[in-house]
Amino acid sequence: MEYGLIGEKLGHSFSREIHQRLGGYDYRLQELTPAQLPAFLEKRDFRGVNVTIPYKQTVIPLLDEVAPKAAAIGAVNTIVNRRGRLYGYNTDYDGMAALARHAGLTLKNKNVLILGTGGTSRTAMTVAADLGAAEIRRVSRTGRGDAITYEQAADLPVQVLINTTPCGMYPGCDGQPMDLSRFGWLEGVLDAVYNPLRTRLVLQARDNGARGQGGLYMLVAQAAAACRLFLDRPLPDGALDSVYRAIHGQKQNIVLTGMPGSGKSTVGRVLARQLDRELVDTDTEIIRVAKKPIPEIFAQRGERGFRDLESQVIQEVSRRTGLVIATGGGAILREENVRRLRQNGRIYFLDRPAEDIQPTDDRPLARDMEAVRQRYAERYPRYTSTADAAVPVRGSAEDVAAAIREEFLI
Repeated sequence: MEYGLIGEKLGHSFSREIHQRLGGYDYRLQELTPAQLPAFLEKRDFRGVNVTIPYKQTVIPLLDEVAPKAAAIGAVNTIVNRRGRLYGYNTDYDGMAALARHAGLTLKNKNVLILGTGGTSRTAMTVAADLGAAEIRRVSRTGRGDAITYEQAADLPVQVLINTTPCGMYPGCDGQPMDLSRFGWLEGVLDAVYNPLRTRLVLQARDNGARGQGGLYMLVAQAAAACRLFLDRPLPDGALDSVYRAIHGQKQNIVLTGMPGSGKSTVGRVLARQLDRELVDTDTEIIRVAKKPIPEIFAQRGERGFRDLESQVIQEVSRRTGLVIATGGGAILREENVRRLRQNGRIYFLDRPAEDIQPTDDRPLARDMEAVRQRYAERYPRYTSTADAAVPVRGSAEDVAAAIREEFLI
């Protein structure tokens, strides 16, 4: 291959799409076992590669020359083959510094806590120091070396937290390395994890009034720096932000919520067709998994049993990216569902007045107008508080889809 990414497990990677947009070259993902790594580098059958977990430190002795910044950090994530000699660089440094700027976080004179002790944590330490942090501490489960334990970290006056562990990364999207509730001084969280787009750690930071940013911008920024090294020329002005917006929009789900009968499935079909995306209707998925219609599920399992099944379906669907997701009317009643849908999605509440909703027999909790009005009154505050945007349902499904599309593509 000419260009690519090497690592042990790469199924979650967005790097191929990013590099193809940035440099226009063929970029491949190459999974290697620890035993295969030395032979791959010795063969030198590439022009440039990026390096990810767990080889950022392992590759260093196998290179001919390591740039001073990468040597000081002790981690390499970019290798360039120049006339048969391998040169190692750390463009994660560029990515982490760019992520802090993108998040609007100032590290100068701040107490910074870094979760993890691997190669990316070393990069984060160097970035924090170069940006003028007052105190920098690293955290590990064991607290060995210069690190402290998670229990010790919970008592520190942390202002900026940087996660460099894979905790919360796809497919373990429910993972969270720390509970932020004890950090009363927290101003912001940077998470190197980019899949999902927003980890539980980032979402909790935002819910607590702090800034929170996932790792996608860091990934694109470090890729841009690597691309410059690969091609030995600068990128066009604005390329980084343009590619970030494109990848973020491509990966983010469009999630539709609202009352039964508000038009979620119909609008979803229009959006999926117009944006060339897959539509996933969670009620349809529930029927497929249970192998029976929803009224029968309610009759046999009750509402709680139905909601448990709904949560299982949402857990699986929300891990995927680039979808249009039409949810059931009560999906937003459970906080765990909302949190999972927010990780990769932007939530749109289809705000259709109760008097315009037609009750039907296949909706156990909205079979007549009295039930519709009751559900509407009960759920309306929840619909509005959990949505990123409320869209009035006026006109045709195409009109509603156009309003969502315009907001989503800004």
